[in-house]
Amino acid sequence: MTLLLLIRHGENDYVKTGRMAGRLPGVHLNERGQKQAQALGDALKNVPIKAIYSSPLERAIETANPIANARKLQILQEPGLLDTDIGKWQGKSLKVLSLTKLWKIVQHAPSRFRFPDGESFPEMQTRISETLERIIKKHNKPQDIVAVVFHADPIKLAVAHFIGMPLDNFQRLGCDTGSVTAIHASEAGANLVKLNQRPPFEFLKK
Repeated sequence: MTLLLLIRHGENDYVKTGRMAGRLPGVHLNERGQKQAQALGDALKNVPIKAIYSSPLERAIETANPIANARKLQILQEPGLLDTDIGKWQGKSLKVLSLTKLWKIVQHAPSRFRFPDGESFPEMQTRISETLERIIKKHNKPQDIVAVVFHADPIKLAVAHFIGMPLDNFQRLGCDTGSVTAIHASEAGANLVKLNQRPPFEFLKK
């Protein structure tokens, strides 16, 4: 079974100030995010990671760098791991959006929601799950460990996919900046090992 380490990028100023970055370019890790990325690199340096994949967005690449450097691995940028296409909501305040009627749909019936000029949650889940399934097929030896650095909602939707959780319940999952969620997966099935873990990672020690 492949062990997938689903890693959320470190903090950036959009997260800190409660704004939605989506796919905006030029969103970099802030000081706390850089420390989170380094903590991930330090915690995973002795873990025999076979490959590291990342969303092409800067905040994900910058989080992946310390992990890749510690293992002397090349970061494989994967467009299928991009954050949600939130369309017209890019850059907007979560506090303002939470006061709208649409926000109730996002939180309680996301399977019925499409971001204005963006993608729907079902489309995003399909995109992410297909990308991760391709990665699993490529790294399918029993002891293969693969790090995948991307974004909060895509990670939560991936977990829902692998454990058979209804999409409308995925918002109940947690995914903090600089966290790791671990899933054992193969063609025969999958199981959630850990959710939303911060360094150090005792469960990865032999």
